[in-house]
Amino acid sequence: MAVRILKAEEALAQLQRFDAVLDARSPAEFALDHLPGAQSWPVLNDDERREVGTQYKQESAFDARKRGAALVARRIAALLEQHAGDKPREWQPLVYCWRGGQRSGTLAWFLDQVGFRVTLLQGGYKAFRAAVREELAVLPGRLQFAVIGGRTGSGKSRLLQALALHGAQVLDLEALACHRGSVLGALPDVPQPSQKQFDSRVWQALRGFDALRPVFVESESRKIGALQVPEALILRMRGQGRVCLVDMPLAARVQLLLEDYSHFEADVEGFCALLQGMVELRGHDTVAQWQRWAWQGQWAQVFEALVREHYDPLYQRSMDLNYAGLPDALRLPLTDGGAQALDEAARDLMAQEKTLCVAAQGLIEPTA
Repeated sequence: MAVRILKAEEALAQLQRFDAVLDARSPAEFALDHLPGAQSWPVLNDDERREVGTQYKQESAFDARKRGAALVARRIAALLEQHAGDKPREWQPLVYCWRGGQRSGTLAWFLDQVGFRVTLLQGGYKAFRAAVREELAVLPGRLQFAVIGGRTGSGKSRLLQALALHGAQVLDLEALACHRGSVLGALPDVPQPSQKQFDSRVWQALRGFDALRPVFVESESRKIGALQVPEALILRMRGQGRVCLVDMPLAARVQLLLEDYSHFEADVEGFCALLQGMVELRGHDTVAQWQRWAWQGQWAQVFEALVREHYDPLYQRSMDLNYAGLPDALRLPLTDGGAQALDEAARDLMAQEKTLCVAAQGLIEPTA
């Protein structure tokens, strides 16, 4: 039996048929990004990879290969004992490393010798990354986006979740980025993924959508926290996406923000440090007042002032600048961020967008 070799485009097109996707790179490389659903089978750990690489460059390539071969052989033996004992002969894994070279090739050879039906990803992760970049430039253009707009605290993310529960196609960029998108948006104890991993998550979501159905997405800036939204996606959302504006009373918005950002009650110092970054836009005296309210526990006052004086003006300018069709946007009133209001809004929005989406395809004539 021989190891089968597939180019990235072929392998990615049939990822679902593999019983497992095995990443032979080091744990640190795996953590930075990996193929969807991949399992970490490192044939060298981080320290070993660094030490062998240093020896290869600074001392002797031959000696480095000898040492690396011994390390890899021992590690693969352990991996087989830990993970392959219960696998049947018909098990079909896809194996890759950084460039589809020695690490994945060695692991694939051992698995093939056992009798498994092994496929090697030609070009490795590097080829996968190139394919992701290429597809991110074209996939958004094949989809129809329904852009959920609305001021800060109006329940846009919750509405996306409600839409998903009703079977809508949803691209939740903030969930993929592990960030709520504002200066205060970092999630407690949840770091953002790397840019490469974020790209991979967006790519995986986009390629799974049905082009004949709308994809609901929140109106986002070009950056979510430290991460850049793919340029083609932003342009498609702003140029072709139909906008649906959520409108929620100010008191309900403040209540929603109190719920979503309640973790700051235990980290007032961190909250005030983030507010300090607004001094250039809002002035020292204004920010100092917000910080005093925070230290006094007057959170409702803080958030009401923030949305009135900071977020609302910025958001309106951004929407006016980036969405030419804003005057014709669908209006979606939300009484609050509760489950009942969100469920009703999701049902209404799905009914409207289904009609509008079909009309846009020319399958039916739009009603007046």
